[in-house]
Order: sequence, then C-alpha cells, then structure tokens
Amino acid sequence: MTALPLARRRSWRQPSVLPGFGLTFGFTLAWLTLIVLIPIAAIFLKTAGMGWHEFLAVGFSPRALAAYRLSFGTAAAAGLVNAVFGLLVAWVLVRYTFPGHRIVSALVDLPFALPTAVAGIALTAIYAPSGWVGQFLDPLGIKIAFTATGITVALVFIGLPFVVRSVEPVLADLGKDVEEAAATLGANRFQTFARVIFPAIFPALLTGFALAFARGVGEYGSVIFISGNMPGRTEIAPLLIVTQLEQYAYNGATAIATVMMLASFAILLALNVLQAVHRRRYGA
Repeated sequence: MTALPLARRRSWRQPSVLPGFGLTFGFTLAWLTLIVLIPIAAIFLKTAGMGWHEFLAVGFSPRALAAYRLSFGTAAAAGLVNAVFGLLVAWVLVRYTFPGHRIVSALVDLPFALPTAVAGIALTAIYAPSGWVGQFLDPLGIKIAFTATGITVALVFIGLPFVVRSVEPVLADLGKDVEEAAATLGANRFQTFARVIFPAIFPALLTGFALAFARGVGEYGSVIFISGNMPGRTEIAPLLIVTQLEQYAYNGATAIATVMMLASFAILLALNVLQAVHRRRYGA
C-alpha cells in the first residue's frame, strides 16, 4: 500500500550530492512565474477585455495576415537554411583542426554580440541596389533589399549561431570512432551519415532550428532596415505591433501579439513533440 506513494514521492526528487530540491524548485517556479507567466498572463488578460469582433477584426485583418505570413515564412526559410549550413559549419569546427580555427569559431558568435540595428544597416548597405553586392545583382533583375528575400538573409545572419552551438557539442560527444565502426561494418559515407550520425544529431539540430525560428519570428532591429516596411508586402508582424503602439492602439497591438504568441507556441510544441518521438524511436 505504501510502495506506490513512495515511488511517486521519489519521482519528484532527483539523486544529487547536494540537497535542497524543495528550495531550488520553489525558486525555479517563482522565477518563471515572475519572468514568463505574469507577462504572458497580462497579454491574455488585456486580450480578454476585447470583444471577439474587435479581436478578429484587428488580429486577422488583411494587413495582419500578410505580416504573419511574412514573419513566419521568412523565419522558417531562414531556419531551414541555417539547419543545413549550420550543420556544415559545426561539422568543420568539430571534425577538423586548421589555422585560424578559433577565429572562425569566434565569427560564428559575432551575430550574438553585434547590435541588431548595426547588422540591419550593414546588410542594407551591402544588398541595396547601390550597395556593394546589390549593384551587380540589380542589372540582372535580382533584388535582395526591400524584399522578403532580404528579410530571410537578415534572419539567416542572426540565426546561424543557434544551430551551430546546438549541434557542436553533440558532434563532439559522438566521436570519430562511431564513423570508423560503421565503416568497419561495410557502410559507405552516405550510409554512415544517414543511419548513424544524423539520427544522433537530429534532436540537437531540431533544437537549433527551433531557436533560430523563434528568434526570427520576433526579430525587429536587423529586419526593419532591409525590409522596406511596405504594408502588405514587406511589413513584419513585430513592426506592425510597434506601429499599433505608436498610434496608442493598445488593444490592436495586444491582439496581434496574442495571435503571434499562440502560433509560435503551437509550432514550438509540434517541434518538441517531433523531437520526443525521434528520441523514443532511436533512443537518443
């Protein structure tokens, strides 16, 4: 009769040399409530004060829907690009030693340290029709700045470190001996990567994609300079929220923020479920 309650009590406690689970767990809940739950609750309470008609009229207006499509679409595209090239960069940093290795590794973290406004201005100067690269692309009819492509480029720039730093430690723990064992068993290079390496790093790669995607959806500073901010075409959702706030339309800003938050939560939840299914299947 006492075995089941005892097992339940033990499930709350993880074995540790240092005591204090109750105290640290309490501080954890208090901190998360203060930093995360209370601001989110404030948004929902503000939205609850609106009528359904007003919420739908503002949160799902044609202008807002265009901003959602642009923000989520470019963030997803940039996340996929970073998943491919971030994996490649992490592979090179982990598997090879070369002159300037530390410099290349430091360059990966540069988007973290660089102010986003500076990044936006620099990218605009490069890809504008009169910029260093744009002046050669413009005669060919290729436009980067002030288009969705330019927004994607900016989000690729600020999202790359998330993928690299998420995958890098997993690749380092995997080791070359796994590849050598697969080769000993007769696997070629593609089979080794597809059946041995990729399943092991997929959860970390998915985590990096999710982080880059989440950062891209809410990115503001590096995007507003290169996007052109044309309503219905290159206006991102965060800029639309700022526009509503500048017009003292607090209900409108809250409605748009609520839609973005719910959509982001649903996407991130789906990614976490996919990650859990993969780990359960491969035991990673």
